[in-house]
Order: sequence, then C-alpha cells, then structure tokens
Amino acid sequence: MKKFTALEQGIDDWAHGFLDRAPANGGRARLAEFLVFGLKQGWACIFGAALLIVIVGARLWYPADAVLARNDFLTIAAIIIQVLMITTRLETARELRVIILFHLVGTVMELFKTDVGSWSYEADGVLRLGAVPLFSGFMYAAVGSYMVRVYRLFDLKFARYPRRWITAVVAAAIYTNFFTHHFIFDARWILLAAVLVIYGPCIMHFRVFRRHYRMPLILAFLLVAAFIWLAENIGTLSGAWLYPDQVDGWHPVSPDKLGSWFLLMITSVVLVAWVYKPLPPVAPAKAAKASDGVVRSP
Repeated sequence: MKKFTALEQGIDDWAHGFLDRAPANGGRARLAEFLVFGLKQGWACIFGAALLIVIVGARLWYPADAVLARNDFLTIAAIIIQVLMITTRLETARELRVIILFHLVGTVMELFKTDVGSWSYEADGVLRLGAVPLFSGFMYAAVGSYMVRVYRLFDLKFARYPRRWITAVVAAAIYTNFFTHHFIFDARWILLAAVLVIYGPCIMHFRVFRRHYRMPLILAFLLVAAFIWLAENIGTLSGAWLYPDQVDGWHPVSPDKLGSWFLLMITSVVLVAWVYKPLPPVAPAKAAKASDGVVRSP
C-alpha cells in the first residue's frame, strides 16, 4: 500500500533529515516520538482544521451585509479546500471516493435531521438543499479525510479485526437507527453493546516514528469521537449550526452527543475499510527482516 502522496513523500524526506539524527533511546527519543505523533495527527486533520478555521473566521470577520451570504461563502470555501487537497496531491483519487461517500451519507442525514428539528442552520444563501447549506456535507467529508489519512500515515494494522460483513451489518443498523429512533424504539444501547462485543477484542497497531504502539480499537474510537465533539462545540459557538437548546443562548454541546459520534465512528470505519482493507500486524520476525532492507519508518 502506498503510504504517502508525492508531496507528502517530499515532506517526509525533508523531515527525516532532522529526525534521523535523534537518538534511538532516552528522553530525546520519546520527545521525538511525541512530536512526530502530534505532527502526523495535525497533518491528518488538515481538511477539517482548514474548514473549522474558515467557519470561525467567517463568524468573526465576515460582513453581515455582504452580497454573498455567509453560508454560500462557507460552501465555496469548502469546495476550494477540497480542490486544493486533490490538486496539491494531499489526497489521492482513491481516497476521494470514500470522502465523496462520506459527503453523500452526511448530506442525507442532514436533510432528515434538520427536517425533524434535531438542529438548524441560518436560513440564508442559495447554495443549499432545503434547510441544509451545502457546506454541511463537507464537515462529514472532513471526518472521512482524517480517517483515510490517519490510516496510512500511521501504517495502521489490526489484530483480531472482526469480519467486514459483520461490521457492515452493524454500521448499517447504526445509520438506520439515526433515522428510525424518531419514530420507533431507539436501539442505540443495543448497538453500543454490539459494538463492544464485536470490536472489543480488536487491538490497533500503529507506528509513529521508530517505535510501534498498540491501543484497543474501542479506545481509539472514543478518542476520535471526543475530538469531533470538541470541534462540534467550536462549530456551534461560531453559529455554523445550532441545536434547539442553544437557540436562546449558546452553551456546550451535551456530552450525550459523544455516544452519537462514537456510533458514527463505526459507520466511518466501515466506509474507510472499503478503500483500505484492515490488515493484521506484521510478525516480529518479518518486521525485523524488513528493517534490515531499504524500508524505513515514515
């Protein structure tokens, strides 16, 4: 599997000029691992971070009397970000497929959720479908962008990953429940239990710089969901959208949304698995043999 785009490979080669001089053990080695972890995470978040910066900037500085509505400005800005991601080769055409799928899946949910009053957007602009401005789909695409990029930047491998057809069935049930719980029994607790049973034994293996690490996949889901919840707070504070209890005055998004984002992570992982098949970790003997050749850690 190709780990880097052409631009990323150039950045990686440049970074290794500094990182390769770092000691292999001791405090400086741990510091290097920590810094590389942060830089890779930031690089994986570049789409979402750019979009969030635009959302906050539009809230602070976009003129209220501008001819172009703020929501339309956000949609155009999101399109420009996506085009730049492709033209600068920060994303591959292969990854773009799953990002478009995230966009479509998210937009369908947005149309339904705004119709039933789960949240709302400002009623301005023409680049919209019903009550949903088109930039909203790019927020889901940003999650997809992060998922596919973090997969290859950290060379993710998975021990005891469940069968993909089982994960697809659970993901479909989760997505369906986001709609049906408004009318019939809310099965989220049953679905949460199913996720814990199915993904509980799975361990995620990842490489930062020189070292390999392990983490329960469930914990990784929770951490990503927490960061999305934090971004959601910034987005609502910026007025990009609001929940009903925030209309009369902003306050933090309910922690209950962490459960929703956790479940949505399962759907996200299944979509990414369509592009990158989850692979088991390399056996220690094979890893040692590879390290003796021309292969090096990213």
